[in-house]
Amino acid sequence: MFDFCIVGGGMVGATTALGLAQKGFSVALVEINMPKPFEHDDEPDMRVSAISVTSQLLLASLGAWSRIAKMRTCSYRRLSVWEAPTARTDFDSADIQAERLGYIIENRILQLGIHEALAQLQNVTWFTQCEITNIALGSTKQSGAQVHFSDDTELTCKWLIGADGLHSRVRSAANIGTQGWQYRQQAFAIQIVTHAAPQDITWQQFIPTGPVAFLPMYEQFASLVWYNTSDNIKRLKALSKSALKQEIKHAFPDELVDFDVMNTAHFPLMRMHANQYVKNNVVLVGDAAHAINPLAGQGVNLGFKDVAALLECIDDKVPTLDIMQKYEAKRRRDNLLMMSAMDAIYGTFKQRNPLIKTLRSLGLTLANNGGPIKHQVMKYAMGLH
Repeated sequence: MFDFCIVGGGMVGATTALGLAQKGFSVALVEINMPKPFEHDDEPDMRVSAISVTSQLLLASLGAWSRIAKMRTCSYRRLSVWEAPTARTDFDSADIQAERLGYIIENRILQLGIHEALAQLQNVTWFTQCEITNIALGSTKQSGAQVHFSDDTELTCKWLIGADGLHSRVRSAANIGTQGWQYRQQAFAIQIVTHAAPQDITWQQFIPTGPVAFLPMYEQFASLVWYNTSDNIKRLKALSKSALKQEIKHAFPDELVDFDVMNTAHFPLMRMHANQYVKNNVVLVGDAAHAINPLAGQGVNLGFKDVAALLECIDDKVPTLDIMQKYEAKRRRDNLLMMSAMDAIYGTFKQRNPLIKTLRSLGLTLANNGGPIKHQVMKYAMGLH
């Protein structure tokens, strides 16, 4: 019997496995969709994440960051948010004597670096070949949980951790309900190569149709994010690359340097929150527990905060239910607060009321001259709070 079985070997699930294995526990890690090995001449992936300084420190403490950094990352030290030129907030890490605000990294690179660190541990057993056919949960923690696979193998564990994303099979097996909704807009991601030197700024402008954002990547690559309706995204995806470039230039601000379009993808925008993170011998982390509007790039960082809190609660013994409930109490409230804050910002900028627009502009202007308050916001965005 394993101490822990983690279903989902993505960024958050693999980091959870790494931390628990380093504490000396026996860990089973289930992931059938393994990432493609890294090659230096690979084109950038479509899925990228903004990684806070706190998340980077967690990965460094577990021995994964050095492996990630050997592949490719992009740090940024400036961040700007605005609606109009006169209503703008600019953040610079130098203002708080920090080297950077965070990193933009491809999800696959993060996953590969964490997997490399896991490969050094003897107490991690991978299950990568067969689909899960059934999850059987005991009525008590002592009875354990069983995971059955399509090749008729099975594993038993004391604690089952769901790190298997928005449509978590573990969450469903535990009969844990959720609350949430799908937003009317979707995120249209556009991968570009710029005709400029590598940039150290990420920015976001609120336009009448929704936010548009620029995320720098390694070398001259970058990612654009354009909130839009599904119908308009369908229209945009049907355009030639040159025609799409013209649409982007029309919608995006002048800060966008010259570029060529490489690839596109679109993702639904969801809010989902599990009613429980812990039930009997099941624990949820990351997107299995919560999905957030990606407005401020906090999604995977909230997942890494889950991991840090879980590891902090667990010592060198297999945890009891009350210890796991301490993890839930700590993280569920914090995640709900962040989700609600992102929705409030999203809702406020969708309002076209002139009075609300004036108040928005005033808020951004005041924030830009906020001194200590502005510095505290930067630290919060970096996870340093």
